[in-house]
Amino acid sequence: MTRPSTDFPQWAMADEGWGRKVVDFATLSEPGNCREYVAVHHRLGVDAGDRLLDVACGSGLAIELARLRGAFCSGVDASARLVAVARDRNPECDIRVGDMHALPWDLASFDVVTSFRGIWGTTPDAVAEIHRVLRPGGRVGITVWGHLKISPGAWALAPFRLAAAEKVDNQAVMVSLGRPGAGEQLLESYGFLNVERLGVPFAWEFADPELYARALASSGPAYEAIQNVGEAEFHRAAVEQAQGQLRDGLPLRAEIDVVAYLARKPGGAERA
Repeated sequence: MTRPSTDFPQWAMADEGWGRKVVDFATLSEPGNCREYVAVHHRLGVDAGDRLLDVACGSGLAIELARLRGAFCSGVDASARLVAVARDRNPECDIRVGDMHALPWDLASFDVVTSFRGIWGTTPDAVAEIHRVLRPGGRVGITVWGHLKISPGAWALAPFRLAAAEKVDNQAVMVSLGRPGAGEQLLESYGFLNVERLGVPFAWEFADPELYARALASSGPAYEAIQNVGEAEFHRAAVEQAQGQLRDGLPLRAEIDVVAYLARKPGGAERA
């Protein structure tokens, strides 16, 4: 595998983890996020004429769904290979490779900004840029992993713990925004009003353990585990994990707690 040079900015190195199996991610993993995307778009009232930006847009499925609601969509992601898929899905949209801490759009460019599990406890300052590019009165919706340990589908995330100990510890920091009060405090600290926390539906479904293992391997956290134990061992462990969840005549199903934070930038006319 070709590794980025040390001259690359840190954010650009996300492509190494998330872009290496981009087709598997786009077709096997991301479609499982549709419930989350649709629920947040509905609660934000995304509608015809809205100028919408999706931060950490991945392979662009959330953009496609917002576009089908009539929004004029833009997106940004650190992975050039994910952006290539997002552009293929949304050829008329403005989708760029870039850093969510330095969004390449002007002040007050958007009516709505979303980010689906793209802003972590390790990247909270991205909220400042979201605030900057929203118009006064604009709406924001971000999702984060919630209470994973009590989620019935927590088994589906277990192979990520094959990463080195320091990476596993960092994963815990990354998901810290799901703790009660954490997201509300973050958004309020950057000037957002009317912050609301709600649960959103989320479920991965797979035909069999092999497809589950292949889908999981396409993610960034899986890459960290693969770096530690190797691809063959990660695949074996994932298949074994899923085999214990088989149900006769039904798909593998992993329901996982996901939390959304909805808020508004002060000023501007209220939306009806």
